[in-house]
Amino acid sequence: MIKIMNIENTEIKDILTRDINLETGVEDIVSGVIENVKKNGDKALFEYCEKFDGAKLDCLEVSKEEIELAYEKEDKEFLSTIELAKNNIHKFHSHQVRNNFVINDADGVILGQKITPIEKVGIYVPGGTARYPSSVLMNAVPAKIAGVKEIVMVTPPDKDGAIPSYILAAAKIAGVDRVFKLGGAQAVAALALGTESVPKVDKIVGPGNIFVATAKRKLYGLVDIDMIAGPSEILVLADGSCNPKYVAADLLSQAEHDKLATAVLITDSEALAEKVSAELEKQIPKLPRAEIARTSIDDNGKIIIVKDMKQAVEISNIIAPEHLEVCVDDPFSLLNLITNAGSIFLGKNVPESLGDYLAGPNHTLPTSGTARFSSPLSVDDFIKKSSFIYYTGDALANVKDDVVRFAEREGLSAHARAVSKRFENN
Repeated sequence: MIKIMNIENTEIKDILTRDINLETGVEDIVSGVIENVKKNGDKALFEYCEKFDGAKLDCLEVSKEEIELAYEKEDKEFLSTIELAKNNIHKFHSHQVRNNFVINDADGVILGQKITPIEKVGIYVPGGTARYPSSVLMNAVPAKIAGVKEIVMVTPPDKDGAIPSYILAAAKIAGVDRVFKLGGAQAVAALALGTESVPKVDKIVGPGNIFVATAKRKLYGLVDIDMIAGPSEILVLADGSCNPKYVAADLLSQAEHDKLATAVLITDSEALAEKVSAELEKQIPKLPRAEIARTSIDDNGKIIIVKDMKQAVEISNIIAPEHLEVCVDDPFSLLNLITNAGSIFLGKNVPESLGDYLAGPNHTLPTSGTARFSSPLSVDDFIKKSSFIYYTGDALANVKDDVVRFAEREGLSAHARAVSKRFENN
């Protein structure tokens, strides 16, 4: 049963369980996988696929024909849903596009910024008990808008060596260029290092288990990554007028992800707290993933009672949750008070799952309190910004003494000479 606590007797640090220690041996296992892929390439990938996925493959890459067949096989209504989601995601992220700029307001001086898309990006899509076509869209669509030339997707195969048709259909709709039957740390290593079959990419994005996250962390620097994601979180701010059935359902929408997920309600109503607790007990047994949700709610779930909703927002800002629902009649009155949150869901008719799938904003969000300093996945994650500088000889002459003074004060005489040499008589 979920814990009910009063803020007066609660330490903020105890509200969310974020001290998740790395499982024993994960570091060594991942290091071994990376080294094996580096040394043996495709051979290591085929072996890992058979060992971990139970699939004996003849080819790692999904053919264009397989993708087309999967698309034709998929339910037409679901294809329409994928298209709707893709269009909403595209519309939202199109507003994030940055433009080049030039500053030319001084004689002989031109300054500017040039935007260049990352050339190759790898997308990791998890397999196992949960397959996420939504993750395909959320990662690929912003990359396409940014102008990424090649998007390479990896996802684990089933035991028969196939990828579910709805995953391949989502890849086709999203504009993924190549798909490989790979999962786990070995998939991340293949993307970062390159093999005979898998192209080396410049950035890897997408969620994964502890082995995937550890591989991304270890290979960061060789490639860029989106983030190191922790367990999923939802924080619901709700006043006494809320329907406890809705609040409980929203908490469970994240609790079903995995046993380490955290679902928290902060409310100014003791009556709502009790009703939501009772409603959770009614709803959990009805879930197909009841065991996962039960562990998440019992171990990590909490209901915090506060004096008013302003205090609720203050606590939320300290927690900096991944998903923040503001379930009050006038959520916009609180919006400007919110400073730290991955994605904000305003009002009583906006369940977190709406953002996960269809609304348009990205569902790849900062976890573990990193919303204090980081942002959701966006078009910005798939571009590079280069500055450029142009000075005429006369323009440089106007500032040469200032540059030399800076260089000499920092003890870098070669810096100073790089300027002064241009004004010496030959």
